[in-house]
Amino acid sequence: MGNIQVIVQRQDDPHSKPYEEEFLIPYRANMNIISVLMSIRSNPVNKQGEHTAPVQWDMNCLEEVCGACSMIINDIPRQACSTLVDRLEQPIRLKPMETFPVIRDLVIERERMFQALKRVQAWIPIDGTYDIGSGPRMNESTRQWGYELSKCFTCGVCLEACPNVNNNSDFLGPFVFAQIELKNIHPTGAMHKQDRLEGFMGDGGLESCGNSQNCVQVCPKGVPLTTSIAKINREATFKSFLDFFG
Repeated sequence: MGNIQVIVQRQDDPHSKPYEEEFLIPYRANMNIISVLMSIRSNPVNKQGEHTAPVQWDMNCLEEVCGACSMIINDIPRQACSTLVDRLEQPIRLKPMETFPVIRDLVIERERMFQALKRVQAWIPIDGTYDIGSGPRMNESTRQWGYELSKCFTCGVCLEACPNVNNNSDFLGPFVFAQIELKNIHPTGAMHKQDRLEGFMGDGGLESCGNSQNCVQVCPKGVPLTTSIAKINREATFKSFLDFFG
């Protein structure tokens, strides 16, 4: 196959302007995008034969579990570790996800996702560190539903695909719906269900979702985001009636 043509959108620091740089990488069978970037790093020479700074990107698990290597590949937000070169049209274009601030090249700042999780209290509270014995049992159907929700690994792809997540909106993002649902169905987490709903019924929460359903189409783990959106919407509506007549 010869060489792989790769065009990388680069940015030297958070305040500089982005620019494109093109590379030719020797083809090997079964390459993924991470191996392409590693090839550039081992020999940082662009198409013009000029030595350049190695491309910066995030990675960790290399098996589509951590979500660190999310980027836009040929105009689609996805994981670099699970995207194979043989299934892509060339030239391959790599860009950082535009929903998040760029730190350098393909490295982004995901702080907005963690702040969103804090706002909706996406955790199960435990009182103390001592042994309190086995927790309440969950029935099998609830456990299976919770397992599907738990597949979210905060990769940020759903935020990138959502038209309601932009500089003009403070929408927390589609992934938050599944996180609220996951914690609310837990026997212990259910104690704080109303607090989580309250946190998501304010500005940037539930009302900011336009139900475009782009999120569920791009989610690499198939998390049932639209089903979660419908359930949280129903529960929030019920809560608003109770609060109004309360």
